[in-house]
Amino acid sequence: MIINALTDIFRNIGHSVSAKEIKTAFRIIAFGFLVTSCANDIEKIKTLTLTEELPSVKAEGYEMIFSDSTVIRFKLQTTELIRHENIKEPYTEFPKGVKIIKYDANMNIISSITAQFAKHFDSDDRWEAKNNVVAVNLKGDTLKTEYLVWDMKQEKIYSDQYVKIIQKDQIYSGIGFESNQDFSSYKIKNLKGQMYVDIQEN
Repeated sequence: MIINALTDIFRNIGHSVSAKEIKTAFRIIAFGFLVTSCANDIEKIKTLTLTEELPSVKAEGYEMIFSDSTVIRFKLQTTELIRHENIKEPYTEFPKGVKIIKYDANMNIISSITAQFAKHFDSDDRWEAKNNVVAVNLKGDTLKTEYLVWDMKQEKIYSDQYVKIIQKDQIYSGIGFESNQDFSSYKIKNLKGQMYVDIQEN
């Protein structure tokens, strides 16, 4: 029936075609519909993908308290927070930097970390801090690096990049670093330099 209908159409516009030609035309038309359908599906997929990648939450001037059994353990401060939930592995991004302060049971500050950029990944409760990362512990020891990972499940901080640790009377530098999460016990894996600082007392 389709072939007969197409034959009538071609005849009405002044052409005489064979059944073979009609079959060929039909295949071309069918292929055209298939290609159009696929193109539309691809556009739909692109649209859905873009929608899914849109941030779920965005906040500015944000502060959060992390507590354990009513005891405050951490405080987070950031200029901007972007929450990505509609993806396979959700994460929170801090594109304008972040400051995290750790407290003891008496609300004394025992360490802090600041960075110009950071991400927190939900699946393994892991932080990645980048760009001018600075960590300070209770003794005043200061760690400086461009990349730092804080694994909250394992309760440790580490880096595989260049680090510098500034103490009261010494400065250490090297490649690779590992510490407990309050930065009270740490080591540089590949020590590159050590310098003593002459402290002048007034």
